[in-house]
Amino acid sequence: MVLITEEIARVHSAMRVAINMQIGPAITILQFGTEEQRRTLIPPLVSGEKIGCFAITEADAGSDVAGMRTLAKRDGDRYVLNGNKIFITNAPITQGGLVYAYTDRSQKHRGMSAFYADWDQPGLSRKPIETLGALCSPIGELTFENFPIPATNRLGNEGDGFKICMWQLNQTRLNCAAGALGVARAAKETAVSYCNQRVQFGQKIGEFQMNQDLIAQMIAHEEAARLLVYRAAWLADQQRPNNLETSIGKYAAAEAANFAADAAMKILGAYGYATEVPV
Repeated sequence: MVLITEEIARVHSAMRVAINMQIGPAITILQFGTEEQRRTLIPPLVSGEKIGCFAITEADAGSDVAGMRTLAKRDGDRYVLNGNKIFITNAPITQGGLVYAYTDRSQKHRGMSAFYADWDQPGLSRKPIETLGALCSPIGELTFENFPIPATNRLGNEGDGFKICMWQLNQTRLNCAAGALGVARAAKETAVSYCNQRVQFGQKIGEFQMNQDLIAQMIAHEEAARLLVYRAAWLADQQRPNNLETSIGKYAAAEAANFAADAAMKILGAYGYATEVPV
């Protein structure tokens, strides 16, 4: 997943998000779902038959996941969902995904539960949110008004939602880290290529020490981040704990991507701002 994501993000940063939206729900169902849930819910996500998502964030509950207000009330053999999720990737187009809600608010984070839902039910409205970038990765709001979810679509027991959510976020962070690596690599490669072509004052601009210094820093940041991200991925392959390593890798890779993009802008000058150039 990390290697594929890095390569996709190297060409198109927003496209790598699609991998996260399919793998994120699928791997969570694989980890916490019943055999029946795995058999029926995972194949459409993996094949792309259904466009996935996971609905966690709310207007007043971003990093504070336990602060969410969405409620799922048991009603016979189903749950009825009420609440609002915002900044949800794929919200305007998704066909199914994970949603987290409280089944018992009195238990605080221990009263949260996880569900998989098909969105082709009454009681769901969507609103797209326009962004400045990542335009082919649409985001938006999901509003639930008495939205039904079969009880058989709950992952784990009631109250397992927070644990499941934290586990899932660690997987998606690793995807984000890999995406940042791809961006850093793309910026570096474009800058190096430009340095070897552009001539000013009688020499290629890659021969100027200022540009050489920027390229050297880009490479150092990227390579250090790559080892950190690959370490987290290796630990995941060994089924060993990697929360700390994933967070370190994501931070280092995001910083490397930000530095590389800024440095590439400096090296390319006005061309770095032109949409015909990928920087």
